[in-house]
Amino acid sequence: QVQLVESGGGLVQPGGSLRLSCAASGNIFSINGMGWYRQAPGKQRELVATITRGGSTNYADSVKGRFTISRDNATNTVYLQMNSLKPEDTAVYYCNADRVVSRTKFNYWGQGTQVTVSS
Repeated sequence: QVQLVESGGGLVQPGGSLRLSCAASGNIFSINGMGWYRQAPGKQRELVATITRGGSTNYADSVKGRFTISRDNATNTVYLQMNSLKPEDTAVYYCNADRVVSRTKFNYWGQGTQVTVSS
C-alpha cells in the first residue's frame, strides 16, 4: 500500500503561482512513476504532468512552459510548481503513484486539493 497526501491548494488570481506538494508513505521503495492529474466539475480527470523515478518528465500541452513537476526522493515528496495560472486551471488536483509487485501493476491516488484561479 502507498498513501498520498496533497497540500498547497487554494485561491489565486490569474497570472499568480502556487506550489502543490504530495507526500508519499507506505511501500515507498516500490514506487516507480508519480504524477499530477486534475478534474473540474462535470469533466473527466486529465493528466497534468508525470515524473519517473529517474527524473524523466512529461507534461500536458495545456501546461507546458507554465508548470514544473519535481521529485525529492530524500523526503518521498513530489511537487508541482504552477506559474502563470489561468481560470481554466481551476480544478481538484490529485497526486498519483504507480508500482509493480509480483508482475501486478498498482495505482494509488491522493484525496485531492482544490485549486481556484479567479479575480
